[in-house]
Amino acid sequence: MNRSIPYRGFEIHLNLNQVAPDMYNVTFQITGHNVERLSVDGAIVPVRHGPFSERWAYLVGEIAGQAAIDVLIGLES
Repeated sequence: MNRSIPYRGFEIHLNLNQVAPDMYNVTFQITGHNVERLSVDGAIVPVRHGPFSERWAYLVGEIAGQAAIDVLIGLES
């Protein structure tokens, strides 16, 4: 299952892989305007401490992606 979430001019692409009934591992990928110059565009990052239920997998994947973007471009002014 895939989902794309816009955040601060970037996109967070989430991918859920079912590992047991109603349990999923999640990975995220960040794409956007500044990521290529930082040489991380297209990196697929697994979220640790899974598996999660579907709702939790989307939530922790989104938060992990947002945190990664915040680290890349800094705090909002």
